[in-house]
Amino acid sequence: MKRPTVPSTRSLLTAAALSCALLFPAAQAAPRIGSHDGYTRLVFDLPASASAPSINAKVAAQSITVKLGVSLPSEQGPLRAPGVTAYAVSGSTVTVTLAAGHGSARSSVLPAAGGQPARLVIDVPTSAAASAIPAAAARPVAVTRPASTAVTARPRVVLDAGHGGIDPGMVSRWVTEEDVTLDVALRTRAELQRHGVDVIMTRTTDRHLSTNKSADLEARSRMANNGQVSAFVSIHVNSAGPSAQGIETYYFGQPLAGSNRSLAVQENGGGSLGEQLTRQAASTAQNLLGDILAQAKISFSRQLAQKVQSRLIAATGAVNRGVQTDAFYVIRNPTTPAILVEVGFGSHPVEGPKLASAAYREQLAQALARAILDFLNTK
Repeated sequence: MKRPTVPSTRSLLTAAALSCALLFPAAQAAPRIGSHDGYTRLVFDLPASASAPSINAKVAAQSITVKLGVSLPSEQGPLRAPGVTAYAVSGSTVTVTLAAGHGSARSSVLPAAGGQPARLVIDVPTSAAASAIPAAAARPVAVTRPASTAVTARPRVVLDAGHGGIDPGMVSRWVTEEDVTLDVALRTRAELQRHGVDVIMTRTTDRHLSTNKSADLEARSRMANNGQVSAFVSIHVNSAGPSAQGIETYYFGQPLAGSNRSLAVQENGGGSLGEQLTRQAASTAQNLLGDILAQAKISFSRQLAQKVQSRLIAATGAVNRGVQTDAFYVIRNPTTPAILVEVGFGSHPVEGPKLASAAYREQLAQALARAILDFLNTK
């Protein structure tokens, strides 16, 4: 994306995404749950004092019951995922009810490590092949907390309206990026809140958080870390030659074969700074290849990106530029599902006027909110 005289969007948001990590407060009874090829995984966070407690598990009567060496808050509720129908926690006993036709499950405890608490992991195979996989050997899947009859943590997302204040972003005869991103973000927030989702905004007005970019990014980071975060979505407007148009969504990883590395350099700040940050980000991507937990989180980012891209294209009929991956420094730390979406080209003679339209921005916001709700398994 071309920028006037200010650093790139992505470099300006580095600290926000780098610190968009899941925080781990006191253990909650409700599990995080997600579906993977061949199995459903439930993850229960254990108290900070529990390093790796012993467990005693038994599968019988269409359920798995796990006796822990530590206690959790009592709670119960339904589960909407393949192979499971409900869970109940009572002190040191965790029970998961299996769906009809599912008579096996495996449990294990992952010790506290890397800033994460110890976790009870329960895998419920949903295919014959998955039955042979040892518990916790498959990639961890933990996307969102299910509905519960007790009070549970509300899902929380961070919406980052690109640019603002002294950094207007792309400017064309039709739109200024900072205006479009803020309007779309505010509209998205309203829809998410209507469905019970907590939303953290990196900005709610046309402002920067500090004239010092490092301090500005640190302030954004603190907001993003204001509790457990389920997703980080950075909203931007693209710019190129007058023929370029369409919507594209990015998640972090090694660039696709044949990708134009100059795009990552440009979006990481341009010039020597962009080269430096791109090298660092690419090195991070390479190191993550052997990290199972990181790969699972990158997988969630890909899922979120695919949902967002699909919803936006269906709602707007825009040119589909697809879901892509590259070494964008802004989303290089995959501790929570994080994506960057370009909602269109403000430089295009058709898309520019559309992005200036309140009705079109509402379309974008509704589609973006629906994709996030889909990702969170929230109606």
